[in-house]
Amino acid sequence: MKVAGLGFRKEATIEALREALVAAGGARGLDALATATDKAEAAVIVALAHELGLTITSVSAEVLARVETATHSTRVETMFGTGSLAEAAALAAAGRRARLVSARSVSRDKTATAAIAEGEGA
Repeated sequence: MKVAGLGFRKEATIEALREALVAAGGARGLDALATATDKAEAAVIVALAHELGLTITSVSAEVLARVETATHSTRVETMFGTGSLAEAAALAAAGRRARLVSARSVSRDKTATAAIAEGEGA
């Protein structure tokens, strides 16, 4: 299973999410998008999922906090207990033996991040 994890601020646009996703390797071959539970119903990610024909996997704060990430943001660590929301969500949602295919990429306006992981699914 190949999953793109997305992190984003409230003011992020769909263009910022697309930009971060393209920088992380693009949507080709993705099975799902993933993000924190409290972000999973945000209009911007719902619109992107609809545009790409993908489902959104929500990942609880408890699960995110247990995932080691390749990159670290002090802000994200304070908010979610993990170094990168995008990486942690992608790894958690990709399932067993998940590994990062692409570490966190950030949109130019710094409102969105994306990372891609592959694993054996849930």
